[in-house]
Amino acid sequence: MDQAPPRAGAIVFSATILLARKTATGVRVPDDVVDQLGAGRRPPVRATINGYTYRSTVASMRGTFMLPISAEVRKRADVAAHQDVEIRLALDTEPRTVTVPPDFARALAELPDAQDVFNTLSYSNKQRFVLSIEGAKTGETRQRRIARAVATLREERA
Repeated sequence: MDQAPPRAGAIVFSATILLARKTATGVRVPDDVVDQLGAGRRPPVRATINGYTYRSTVASMRGTFMLPISAEVRKRADVAAHQDVEIRLALDTEPRTVTVPPDFARALAELPDAQDVFNTLSYSNKQRFVLSIEGAKTGETRQRRIARAVATLREERA
């Protein structure tokens, strides 16, 4: 995630941040916006909300295009569920890579099965693991999160 402005050619639309279940939020993306992006039914995008830009993918959920807005994005963009917002979307054509912290990389290297599963994950799922680990406030919590991540990845292999 970054603070870079959206690229030229951004498409702007207004939407209400919808709440699903207890904490999942997102906005409906109009069909014509997805068509204008010209990258199929799951376009990778740079989304800007309230001045904060992040990378995501528009997804089709039950026939409706949705842009997810994580708790971290809501916090950084200073927005909340049920709020009306202006969204700027630009097609994101840059490669998506995740920087794995060295301690997590070492733990994965010790368990090739977990490493193999991690390598097959999508950008957003890899990022989910890394952000959880990087968000730890203490070294002890960080190590617990690394151990839990590796265990989860090993279970996926079984």
